[in-house]
Amino acid sequence: MSTFQAPKGTYDLTPPRSATFLAVREAISAPLRDSGYGYIETPGFENVELFARGVGESTDIVTKEMYTLTTKGGDQLALRPEGTASVLRAALEANLHKAGNLPVKLWYSGSYYRYERPQAGRYRHFSQVGAEAIGTEDPALDAELIILADQAYRSLGLRQFRILLNSLGDKECRPVYREALQSFLRDLDLDEETRRRIEINPLRVLDDKRADVQKQLTDAPKLRDYLCDACKAYHEEVRALLTAAGVAFEDDEKLVRGLDYYTRTTFEFVHDGLGSQSAVGGGGRYDGLSEMIGGPELPSVGWALGVDRTVLALEAEGVELDLPATTSVYAVPLGEEARRVLFGVVTELRRAGIAADFAFGGRGLKGAMKSANRSGARYTLVAGERDFAEGVVQLKDMESGEQSAVPLAEAAAELAKRLG
Repeated sequence: MSTFQAPKGTYDLTPPRSATFLAVREAISAPLRDSGYGYIETPGFENVELFARGVGESTDIVTKEMYTLTTKGGDQLALRPEGTASVLRAALEANLHKAGNLPVKLWYSGSYYRYERPQAGRYRHFSQVGAEAIGTEDPALDAELIILADQAYRSLGLRQFRILLNSLGDKECRPVYREALQSFLRDLDLDEETRRRIEINPLRVLDDKRADVQKQLTDAPKLRDYLCDACKAYHEEVRALLTAAGVAFEDDEKLVRGLDYYTRTTFEFVHDGLGSQSAVGGGGRYDGLSEMIGGPELPSVGWALGVDRTVLALEAEGVELDLPATTSVYAVPLGEEARRVLFGVVTELRRAGIAADFAFGGRGLKGAMKSANRSGARYTLVAGERDFAEGVVQLKDMESGEQSAVPLAEAAAELAKRLG
């Protein structure tokens, strides 16, 4: 064992499991790429102030979970705890919203960092694929993103997930509700930190998972009773579009999500096979975030889906992805001349787009064939001096066990034909 280990709460992705993570990333991003979303990549760290303003100073993410550092020049930076604020910052900096084609549709994939108590499904470093549609207020856009996430999960074979849906109102109706909620919460038996949260962002108290707090929230005022007519109509349109698309959802009036920037539509994908960490992804509309971080008014909506959580959900359902073998052809040379010639054939196969590997290290036939088996290759090419004297190589079908001599000059073409 090496002296060093991965930091607590993190993980390394190694083959063969890493192939599943790649397939999940691919499946989540595929519907986005087919729907006009362009790829964006942002730095792994940003100015602390971006998250303090965007995510919210009262959130656990900012107060307890951010990894922060001070540079030699005195700048306060934070490892990114989520993707939306960074993507919006980058879009504003690049003036993408001024290109005249709104909404600006972007997708991203990467690692995020939060200092949390490590447990199954909750890590200090985690992977997400996310999507943001910036600059347009349209219930069809909210519905589109939910439908694309649903499509991604179903393409992976997931079935036991649920979509929770709510509306958080807007700057017109939310302040009225906020006041009513604060009045109710101030009379409850709550600890000092929760009382502080009541004054900064009372909606977050509804998100408190502690049983003794939840018990006291039974008669809390309901946000739906305070929604203005515009927010009600907007939410009904989102619901109607999802229903028309055949996407099932559950109304959850307690769904708040842990970030301060959400307005109107908010949603979460949950999987009941994951225990307490049941959320596999979520998102919502964040019409005021651009202004919070110093930009113009740009109503926007987005989501992030956890790659790690999605893999756990697949395992919970017993879904095995149909992953292609990493190697289709494995070349086994017997002798020095065979090494040189077969290495040339392998290079030719790769240039033709065929996944090929080679028995490196000059091992004997037995050891090399074991490696060929482990590689998952469908065919092996075996050749020694006698074969080259006859101008052929031995082509073995690893499934049927059949072996036949093929002219050396035609080996690549024959394999291309057999592999389709």
